[in-house]
Amino acid sequence: MSAPTDPNTPDPLISTQDLAALLDEAAAPVLLDASFYLPTEGKDAMALFAEAHLPGAAFFDIDRIADPESDLPHMLPSEADFARAVEAFGVSNDTLVIVYDQRGLFSAPRAWWMFRAFGHDRVQVLDGGLPKWRREGLPVEAGPAREASSGRFTARLRRDLVRNATQISANIEAEDEALLDARSAARYAGSVPEPRPRMRSGHVPGAISLPFTELLAEDGTLLGRDDLRNRFAEAGIGPGTRPVTMCGSGVTAAVLTLGLVCADLPCGALYDGSWTEWGAEDDGAAMRPVERMERGTRRRDDGR
Repeated sequence: MSAPTDPNTPDPLISTQDLAALLDEAAAPVLLDASFYLPTEGKDAMALFAEAHLPGAAFFDIDRIADPESDLPHMLPSEADFARAVEAFGVSNDTLVIVYDQRGLFSAPRAWWMFRAFGHDRVQVLDGGLPKWRREGLPVEAGPAREASSGRFTARLRRDLVRNATQISANIEAEDEALLDARSAARYAGSVPEPRPRMRSGHVPGAISLPFTELLAEDGTLLGRDDLRNRFAEAGIGPGTRPVTMCGSGVTAAVLTLGLVCADLPCGALYDGSWTEWGAEDDGAAMRPVERMERGTRRRDDGR
């Protein structure tokens, strides 16, 4: 799946100025702050939302709108649970949804991908997020989210947009898909510890390192189409590639997925469990194989 061509489907990104103009219209979109911080950062995204958010926005809690039965963080919820959650924001199947985050472009693409995974293409990411919005002097408000009338949303999971550990494992030998790792180069190489406890360091054998930050401009916005295509080409990704994205826990992987769509390349799928699942020290079975980079060479650990 590449960038949408249906005239009823919006572009994946929206600029701050275009969004500001939309807010003055009668049929304003539903705005969702989908901010998320790593466990080691010590920040409370919901508390920061209460301090300042876009007018009329609600808080999309990535950790709450998730599978409550999974031991892994913020895995996709069931269709029914996702529908129930977004209906509470006033979202129906024809609603335009705009997601943003407090960093600029970090976790909002995860919410964008979730909507798309559940069959809703009328969703956009605010390019540059809250930081760019505030730099331009656009209005914010404080306090809790306003009450919204309930929407009516039917979710239908697009399984082709999601990968699991079994599929990732099979692809190590088959090499049918190109696995892109959005974590930092140091985490990919295994030269620094993971931010979550009881996690091995390294990467899935055969994965390609493409830190999500390499798709961002200095102002925190996404690179333009040609620059994105060039960066993906450097990583070996082109129009004929079948990409799969991953990261630490399935959040910044979606930045790569967003970049693929904006580059008019196949968006492929996202490995939802990502490194939190693959790199776990003990997942109840034989540990999955891991590669590390040591002085320019690869070392493989098959968990035996």
